[in-house]
Amino acid sequence: MIMSSMQRVLTTMNHQEPDKVPLFLFTTMHPAKEKNISIKEYFASAESVAEGQLLMRTKYRNDCYYTFYYASIELEAFGVKSFFRDGTPVNAGTPFINTPEDIIKMRVPQLHDSPSLQKVLKTTEILKKEGGDVPIIGVVISPFSLPIMQMGFAKYIDLLYESPNMFDILIQKNIEFCLQWFQAQLDAGATAICYFDPVSSPSIVPPAIYKKYGFPITQQIFKKMQAPIAIHLASGRSLRIAEDLKKTDALVIGCSSEEDIGELKDTYRGKMTVLGNLNGIEMCNWGKDDAYNNIQTIIKKAAKGGGLIISDNHGEIPYQVKHETLMHISDAVEKYGYYPIRGV
Repeated sequence: MIMSSMQRVLTTMNHQEPDKVPLFLFTTMHPAKEKNISIKEYFASAESVAEGQLLMRTKYRNDCYYTFYYASIELEAFGVKSFFRDGTPVNAGTPFINTPEDIIKMRVPQLHDSPSLQKVLKTTEILKKEGGDVPIIGVVISPFSLPIMQMGFAKYIDLLYESPNMFDILIQKNIEFCLQWFQAQLDAGATAICYFDPVSSPSIVPPAIYKKYGFPITQQIFKKMQAPIAIHLASGRSLRIAEDLKKTDALVIGCSSEEDIGELKDTYRGKMTVLGNLNGIEMCNWGKDDAYNNIQTIIKKAAKGGGLIISDNHGEIPYQVKHETLMHISDAVEKYGYYPIRGV
């Protein structure tokens, strides 16, 4: 039986084998290339992004819609300007927290005052209305990771170690914002939320720091949000904190290409669906054989028993990845990804 994308994803997340391994191609910038417009112009309207997501699903047989625009869009709600340059991800402007007094004075944004976040919500509403039986994946940045853009990496790490009181004030304000943004996307029609938390990865901070800070912050958020949640460490490793991640009750874990997909599947088996772990940077130079070989490897190591979604390892495929490469990935899933798995 051929399943809808929603049926396919729900089945694999229940750790059962669907008709085919689901494919999530997070092509956030590629619709601009497809429409021959600038990235800034593409992100200028909710209708444009919704149209782009519908186009990407049709073109690459994608099993989700992805309402993530760019990371700095959350900072725009705090008054920070984003900078657009074709061919690269959108970048945040100058951090706005420079002193402890800036943390004290910082106000939690209200979503109705943010035109940028309202665009994301409108995109979600359009996809809910027009997108059919397809999961809509919204995104929030973890309160533990958001300060990297709010104040810069070095100052944030100093705050973490040297000013626990100021750290707590900042985190509590970010938690309030995160919960508000989380719920608004669900209300607009998102099926699930991807919780981006790269700072929690052992690639960034020691596991002891995650256990002391990142883990309890995550638990505080997740206990208040009754929705399917994926934790994504944005290319960061996860195995050293896997036992804590499994305690969060997240249903999906975004997996780094720097860790073996077979080991990841064994570690999270029956508890979390593994999502990944194609290397987006290397993908920029892939030919057909590279795409097919990587898809075969992931399927061979991790597809048995469900609990696998094929995706890139970062949550955003680089603009430089060619259309032909994305099509090869999609074709390889069509060739090798149907259950029962054969020929890999």
